[in-house]
Amino acid sequence: MKIAIVTDTNSGISKQEAEKYGIYLIPMPVIIDDEIYYENENISAEEFYRFLKSDKNVSTSQPSPGDIMDLWNKLLSEDKYDSIVYIPMSSGLSKSCEVAMSLAMDYENKVYVVDNHRLSVTLKESVLQAKELADNGKSAAEIKDILDKDGLNSVIYVTVSTLEYLKKGGRITPAVAMIGSVLNIKPILSIQGNTLDSFAKARNIKKCKSIMIDAIKSDIENRFSENDMSKSTIALAGSNLSEEQIHEWISTVKEAFPDKEIYYDNLPASLACHTGPEAFGIGICFR
Repeated sequence: MKIAIVTDTNSGISKQEAEKYGIYLIPMPVIIDDEIYYENENISAEEFYRFLKSDKNVSTSQPSPGDIMDLWNKLLSEDKYDSIVYIPMSSGLSKSCEVAMSLAMDYENKVYVVDNHRLSVTLKESVLQAKELADNGKSAAEIKDILDKDGLNSVIYVTVSTLEYLKKGGRITPAVAMIGSVLNIKPILSIQGNTLDSFAKARNIKKCKSIMIDAIKSDIENRFSENDMSKSTIALAGSNLSEEQIHEWISTVKEAFPDKEIYYDNLPASLACHTGPEAFGIGICFR
């Protein structure tokens, strides 16, 4: 069986990485003052953050059913692939997964949609795992079953440098944003399964980083204690960080987890819209 692995840019996978790994990528719509752009297609990360920092209205949306089906039809009609495994962002954070599952019903078991409950770096790991499983001879149904079962074995923590974008996105009230700004309070958010929740607060980014690292350690010792650490991945993410900030973040986490290989990705636009620039994230997932 020839199986195509498809995801969207919520995974943080770039066009170059998709080509390298043989993965198909659907760009997420980015809406700026009612004009639609497509992540990493006709708007660069630099342009996205320039618009985000301006007075323009910036938001994201889910891929259109037409765009999804156009890619599915192309992959299947060329007889290049017998089936497709499609891995969108968590159903709890977007309607994209629900829509895709509905569309897949018309494809006679040729398209398998995975509700993997993940986003950003943890979703990326699932996509890479799916490709590896396909290359090793697993069927599309088997891949979906494995990813569905592994999906909740993951967590992401994110902290932001400003409350402005959480306020714009309705995640916090203007009053809370004002008090937080006056007191220089930085929130830490967690993404576990289907929810984006408030996890903790601290007075500066350095303390937030420490709390997030300790949270990952606690998750390993408690929540994921029965998992095989050799099958774990710890990955970092950020929004519009300088090379110096990225290097410092990687070094800090490597010091905390000296036996793990650490890599860094940019946060996808769907998250960066809410965090704003200079957000720091860390995630762990298990296969």
